[in-house]
Amino acid sequence: MSNPRSVSARPRAARFGAQVAGVALGAAMLAAGALVVGAPAPAGATPRSTGPVNVLTAGSLETIMKTAVEPGFHAATGYTVDDYSHGSTALAQDIKGGVYKADVFWSASATSDKALIGAKNGSWVSWYITFATTTLVLGYEPKDKFASTIKSEPWWKVITKPGFRVGRTNPVTDPKGRLTVAALKLAARQHDDAALSAIVANQTTIFTETSLVGRLQAGQLDAGFFYAVEASASHFPTVPLTGVTEKAEYTLTVVAKAPHAAAANTFIAWLLSPAAKKLLAAHGLVELSKPVLSGSLSSVPPGLRKVIG
Repeated sequence: MSNPRSVSARPRAARFGAQVAGVALGAAMLAAGALVVGAPAPAGATPRSTGPVNVLTAGSLETIMKTAVEPGFHAATGYTVDDYSHGSTALAQDIKGGVYKADVFWSASATSDKALIGAKNGSWVSWYITFATTTLVLGYEPKDKFASTIKSEPWWKVITKPGFRVGRTNPVTDPKGRLTVAALKLAARQHDDAALSAIVANQTTIFTETSLVGRLQAGQLDAGFFYAVEASASHFPTVPLTGVTEKAEYTLTVVAKAPHAAAANTFIAWLLSPAAKKLLAAHGLVELSKPVLSGSLSSVPPGLRKVIG
């Protein structure tokens, strides 16, 4: 595309409508002195900055971004977050195609970062860190007619019952969709159940990542495959995929030619701070004890090298 856009150029719903609780938590982070990359502030003062940071995030992070991360980061640093959420694979393609002028890419799969490494891929990414995980679960609406059955019977039996409506994301554009397919195929082999394989083949069960939560809440689905982080942020119950262990590994990187590089460094540093770790854990996103760096440390911005370790 000849005219790359900032993240804000993409239409989206109002981003701060449900952030009262997040702002309060962000204020508490500010009082505690959250980590900020930049020049040291005068004694007793907390550094404040202005301006945006353009963040492309995995679709599973849309709710937690709006309700917790954006207000918390703003309260702690002064920066504002301008984010767009979509499937990680699709976002990587958008970056490669020059659709967005992104600062930070927060992906749900290292595969998406790898697709941006090297000259043939535009050299948009030269390093990334794997820093957090969340499990794949089956989420459901508590007032749904199948709710009691979901809680009492094996998940793989319930989703194949006549009339049961289950949703998933597209494995072509979304890492969660690929994990869901892997979970269904494994369960089909474990239980010799062709009905589970039929779900994989049924394209009508596929929805966009950012619409799946809304469809469940609207009663259009009985259940869906979600990450624990998005289920927690949207406040609906889940059951584990017993017999299957699939999880997302979230990554972070600063995109090449980031228009707001200083803000990008600060955003990543804040996400690795104790205050942000506590915030994310409360929503089902568990940070690793130490981020795992892919790429050389020399390619990491100087202000982040010590933070990443």
